[in-house]
Amino acid sequence: MRVLVLGGAGEVGRAAARVLAADKQVDHLVVADLSEARARSVAAELGAHCSAQALDVTDHATLVATIRQSDIVVNTVGPYFRFGPGVLRAAIEARRDYIDVCDDPAPTLTMLDMHAEAEAAGVTAVLGMGASPGLANLLAAQSIANLDHADTVITGWNLAMAQPETRSWTPSAAISHGIEQVSNTIPVIRDRQRVWEKPLRKTVVDYPGLGAATGWTFGHPEPLTLARTFPHLVESVNVALAPRHVAGVLNLLGRGVTHRILNHSTAASLAAVAENLLPAGTVSVLADSGLPPLFALSRGIKDGAPATVACALGQVPGLSMAEVTGIPLAVGALLRANRPGVHPPEAVFVPEQFLARLAPQCLGRPSADSLTVTTSTFATDAANSAALRRGSLITALITAGR
Repeated sequence: MRVLVLGGAGEVGRAAARVLAADKQVDHLVVADLSEARARSVAAELGAHCSAQALDVTDHATLVATIRQSDIVVNTVGPYFRFGPGVLRAAIEARRDYIDVCDDPAPTLTMLDMHAEAEAAGVTAVLGMGASPGLANLLAAQSIANLDHADTVITGWNLAMAQPETRSWTPSAAISHGIEQVSNTIPVIRDRQRVWEKPLRKTVVDYPGLGAATGWTFGHPEPLTLARTFPHLVESVNVALAPRHVAGVLNLLGRGVTHRILNHSTAASLAAVAENLLPAGTVSVLADSGLPPLFALSRGIKDGAPATVACALGQVPGLSMAEVTGIPLAVGALLRANRPGVHPPEAVFVPEQFLARLAPQCLGRPSADSLTVTTSTFATDAANSAALRRGSLITALITAGR
């Protein structure tokens, strides 16, 4: 298999490329980046079967020609509200499969609307196969499967997960994405309808086995795609876990952009400065909420009674945002979903099969069945406690927080 990694010299691209290059399925891997020097440096680290190419993804003709030379394009070029749809159009034109880590809801909707074109071209495109979205979607599917009927889904992630591997005063794609989401209305599912509402709405998450904690609604694709895959859902939101003062700062930056006191780039620069002033290390911040760093929670009916099921990521493929995003992306590319059209992860991947493939990439090489931790309101307290103990990462984080 020949693989093209767009943005392969960036943090997420490098994390994905390392896993792809080490897999026997991959005969040749191309690291494509705006900077040829950085691309060459990464390719040299990965082995003789890897090469580098300078590429501007806004050069459509060159992009299409480059994609045609590979079997699948792995797109890590963000922010996706600027670059996502254009790269997918090129992949469809080149008739090559596509996968990305798109975390912006608006371009997700735009790309989902390309379903018929992709299907006609025989192209399978998977959107948002990172941590959140990505693993969060699969955790949601697992939690839904544990109920007889689910009507509400909350996906949640800790804001500290977005910290980069290296500090930089230049705003990252993740920061640009964040400013976009806090300065615009965001899509959520309320009463079976997609509605656009102000972000950072306080949301209390009553987590089985752990108790209640506060999250803040954040613009992500999960509510949109989960409602598409599971049309019976009545309500679905995505929340960021963060201390109240952090949510307050994000709200001020967002309102500054909305009211044209700040422009997008200035707000992103201020956010980058704030990120650099945070203490090094994320464990204490992650533990602050008392909830797992990545989870999905479903409410509905089990055996005729109201019930809640939560599924959390209990082990991780790394401690940086790049690793927990890029490594699941690589696993998704290697699994090669074969379903022409444009799909979210939960529509094409079986959670158990995906996690079994991800497990060898996680710290300590855990077994696949320890990768997720499931608790519920219909399990005993002892069973929930035992499940949480099996998730060593979660236990360590929460213990540190208490």
